[in-house]
Amino acid sequence: MQNRREFLKSSLLAAGGIMIGGTGLSTSAYAKVKKANDIIKVGLIGFSDRARSSLIPCFMANAKDMGFEIVAVSDIWSLRREEAVKYFKETWGIDVKTFRNNEELYDSKMCDAVIISTADFQHATHLTEAAKAGKDAYCEKPFAETMDDAKMALKAVKKAGIVVQIGSQRRSAPNYMAAEEYIKSGKFGPITMVEMSWNVNQPGRWRRPNLVPKCFEKDLDWKRFLCNRPYEDFDPRKYLEYRLFWPYSSGIPGQWMSHQIDTVHWFTGYNHPRSVAANGGIYCWKDGRRNQDTLTAVFDYGSEDMSDGFQVVYSSRFHNSAGGVKELYFSNGGTLNLDTNEVTSEGGLQENYAKAMGMEANLLETFTLPSVNVGTEANLGKDPMTTLHMRNWMECVRTRRETHAPIEAGYNHSIATIMCNAAVRTGEKATFDEKSQNVIVAGKVFKY
Repeated sequence: MQNRREFLKSSLLAAGGIMIGGTGLSTSAYAKVKKANDIIKVGLIGFSDRARSSLIPCFMANAKDMGFEIVAVSDIWSLRREEAVKYFKETWGIDVKTFRNNEELYDSKMCDAVIISTADFQHATHLTEAAKAGKDAYCEKPFAETMDDAKMALKAVKKAGIVVQIGSQRRSAPNYMAAEEYIKSGKFGPITMVEMSWNVNQPGRWRRPNLVPKCFEKDLDWKRFLCNRPYEDFDPRKYLEYRLFWPYSSGIPGQWMSHQIDTVHWFTGYNHPRSVAANGGIYCWKDGRRNQDTLTAVFDYGSEDMSDGFQVVYSSRFHNSAGGVKELYFSNGGTLNLDTNEVTSEGGLQENYAKAMGMEANLLETFTLPSVNVGTEANLGKDPMTTLHMRNWMECVRTRRETHAPIEAGYNHSIATIMCNAAVRTGEKATFDEKSQNVIVAGKVFKY
């Protein structure tokens, strides 16, 4: 059995592998095995704020030595296309060709792969389009906001055999990889409960007040934006601030919870909860939004025969940042804290309480998980997890190996987020039907 020193050493070695794409080669060695003219040409689907602030810089940090380049941008808004040309030229010295929609992009046959950074509800549709075009894809989370969309994209990706990385970047972080290995080693003991939170005090979160007045229907393709959602008249707020409006986004579940609940699936092997109960509302920011500014959900996980399991409590608020972002895993022996990256005996079974019941104390050994700041030749920039995650996708595009966050990871986090969204919107407990792969509320399939 591994001791603490051996465990940490193996975790750090694994983390080092992530940073050069999981090949075990240094960046310079990897560069030597690539063909000199073997450049992977990438198209960007959606010139979004997320693309500019993180995805593109993280891509560019890896592009040169991995042999990738961005050559095209597809966006349905003329303003974004104009901004894209200027941004790539001035920031990166790159000339990109722009397209009004994805059909034009794929018809051009310019790219080998795509990065999908569009509105939450569009991800599954755009990934399906990429699969049908035979393009590998880095797809932002949430993977899907309805089960119909999730099943559609999963089927298309499986049929096409493309390489997909879902934007659940925790899966490429050394501390999370070490936590997953530690839990699965059995040393932590059975998980008995998980507590997660994501709290901010940001009235402008997901708002675009300065941009909304510049958005006009004549400059974009509103019907194409709606994809398969029910028709509504053009509204620049729904276009630019979609995260505030169901059914274009579930808000908190799809944006934030999907990241954290994914670690539960990854660490435990469960694909989805047995049930979800949730409550929430718009308690502070009365700005016309449809999605909650406060939400609390309780997930029940475990085997169908109820022989084992644990509870996950998730909470999020937009109007008070106390507590920040937390991920705490509990066992009878202690606590794994992914905020401090520490495993401690906090809360473990003390000797005096154990002895009274004829039991032995159960206290975990304290140690610190490896951080993201381990040695690497890559420039991790301001978003190290996404830089590593992007690099893993690039390596897998070349090797055709499975990425750290494959399509199944996205499908499974979508089940959990859709169950949560269904529960909070209906006030009923949500369950999942394995046979039909549908979320069920009050005996009916949840749609919108």
